Amino acid sequence: MRVATLNLWARHGSWSRRRQVLIDGFRELDPDLVALQESVVTDDYDQVIDLLGPGYHVIHQEGGEADGTRASIASRRPLRGVRQLRLDVTGRVDPSEFAGWAGLAEVEAPELRRGRLLFVNHKPSFRLGHERERELQAVRTARLIEEVAGGPDSDVHVVVAGDFDAPPDAASLRFWSGLQSLEGMSVAYRDVWAWARPHEAGHTFTPQNPLVRGGNWPLETGRRIDYMFVRCHGNGPTLRLVDCRQIFDRPVDGVWASDHFGLVADLVPMP
Repeated sequence: MRVATLNLWARHGSWSRRRQVLIDGFRELDPDLVALQESVVTDDYDQVIDLLGPGYHVIHQEGGEADGTRASIASRRPLRGVRQLRLDVTGRVDPSEFAGWAGLAEVEAPELRRGRLLFVNHKPSFRLGHERERELQAVRTARLIEEVAGGPDSDVHVVVAGDFDAPPDAASLRFWSGLQSLEGMSVAYRDVWAWARPHEAGHTFTPQNPLVRGGNWPLETGRRIDYMFVRCHGNGPTLRLVDCRQIFDRPVDGVWASDHFGLVADLVPMP
């Protein structure tokens, strides 16, 4: 099972050139599950279908911003039990922005030993000073997952992916990784990048990409803010990792696909 996540950066920049890089890249990757952020959906345009092509079941964030920017889930397998959650946890979260949202869907995956797979796109607040909000948003999303999964003793497979907008040592990310509790709750998920490449910083929002400092972040120094997590049960994660790597992390003929680098991971059932 190949899982990918990417912040598409909507249709900013040289969109017609970026679009072709993204189309070619996704066709080559051929992922089974995709979590997308800053995807654009309007009355006459669906960026996810445009980029991924036919053959995907797609769920879009309800609402979105005035220009259609939102978050989306795409799957080659049928989806059911869809849940969406607004994460307006404090008055500082702007309800007109797409950020502050989580989407969850159950993926039909009969080949898995436990038979159930939940795929979650988590998109918390992006502002630098909003770690308190990201903490509360992480807890709210984690509680939704536990509710759908059937509680902490359930061995349902869960993959959470997205643009978390915080580095690994932030409290919200430490919570997901099982390194600290928040709001009286604790969970344990395996950080897939750290699992595969523990000695690599893996920055996904970095000035190595000229779209970063050329946009709204001229003083950005580089952070890892895009993640993929696998829920743990018992003594470890319920899925085995084959590999994880960055995607869209270099230009094609001088064109960068997005201002973020994405991730792709290959996961297989435990024997």
